Amino acid sequence: MLGQLAIVGQNTALVVLGGHLGPEVLGAVGVGTGVWSLGLMGLMGIQMAVAPSVAHRRGAGDLAGIGPVFAAAGWIGVLAGCLLAALLWWSAPLLIAGAGVAGGLRGGAVGVARSAAFALPALGVLLACRGLWEGCGWTRPTLAIGVLGLVQLVPVGWVLMYGGFGLPALGARGAGLAETVVTWVDTAVGVGIVWLARRRLGAGGRLWPRGAEVAELLHLGIPMAGSVLLEVGLFSASGLLAARFGAVAAGAYQVVLNLGSISFMVPLGLGIATTVRVGQAMGARDRDGARRAALAGMGLALTSQALAACLMLTVPRLLAGLYTVDAGVVATSVVLLRLAAIFQLSDGLQVTSIGALRGLRDARVPVAITGFSYWCVGLPLGYVLAFPLGVGLSGLWIGIIAGLTVAAALLSTRFFRLLREAR
Repeated sequence: MLGQLAIVGQNTALVVLGGHLGPEVLGAVGVGTGVWSLGLMGLMGIQMAVAPSVAHRRGAGDLAGIGPVFAAAGWIGVLAGCLLAALLWWSAPLLIAGAGVAGGLRGGAVGVARSAAFALPALGVLLACRGLWEGCGWTRPTLAIGVLGLVQLVPVGWVLMYGGFGLPALGARGAGLAETVVTWVDTAVGVGIVWLARRRLGAGGRLWPRGAEVAELLHLGIPMAGSVLLEVGLFSASGLLAARFGAVAAGAYQVVLNLGSISFMVPLGLGIATTVRVGQAMGARDRDGARRAALAGMGLALTSQALAACLMLTVPRLLAGLYTVDAGVVATSVVLLRLAAIFQLSDGLQVTSIGALRGLRDARVPVAITGFSYWCVGLPLGYVLAFPLGVGLSGLWIGIIAGLTVAAALLSTRFFRLLREAR
């Protein structure tokens, strides 16, 4: 959980830096990072197959099988990262323009997305390293890398966005470049950690992947990537639609989304832990242990999200004021935070439920569930409320609430049904 909070803290730093350059820069950073996050989360989804695959081998005592999985994950990360970076470079202007983003925001948003795209090949390798050590139940490196990235990003982002040391002020585009610089440094450190701990992690030996491990990771990872992209796509598409209301609305949406992302990191960390514990239990054929791990993860997530909802309801103006001094952005953010508080419980339950399903190596049906929940319920409802019915920006968030709630109910139900049927 601390590792995930440190990682999202990096994005928070960029949002705060952008907020103090005005609503247009804040909106451009929000829209650009929203588009870039499609590539980021697609890559993260593919590499989510690494931790449960390692955990199953660890639970079964097959330590010799861990190294080939890591080798396959590393090569998949490099190739997928390069492919997604190329796609993002060419598609970002089309996505941003096609969504009807206000003209004043487009140039900065495209600059953020394109400059951050160069981080993806390195990120693919870093995610392979994370999957390896997290699958082995060793989570401190995730925290160390997250803190290292945050410590770097604040000064690097400041220099590139505001100018300094002979460099020009790049504004929103500097946020994307800062993300790229920091990611490459983090990756170098992550590879060094794996190399030094290779015997403990079972990652020694050959670095050329075998077909069996590549096929296994892609069989699990591609559906997982689809599931992640469907959820991220819901928030990114809603953010692009929010930008139709102008710079103030786009900035407020980004403030609330970032605060929601911070609170989401706690159940996300619990979801990763749930994946590993369920995976290790199933590898050892301990069905009761898998059930206990899932219930613990879900219970802790609901507790943490209830506390987050209380903060959003009681001190929304204080929270929004941390990001910007623009009165319009703060006022709009306060309204949206009260809506965001409603979906905290659903968001916590759905992420730990899908983490438990990944521990069972169930990947395909969750894609259908999330696709239905987010794109057949959430986004259409939000669009209809926001535009034809005239509810405005709040309508988009009501759609998000509905989509996450349906997903939470269906995913948790599927996990316990599969566990009852497991042998």
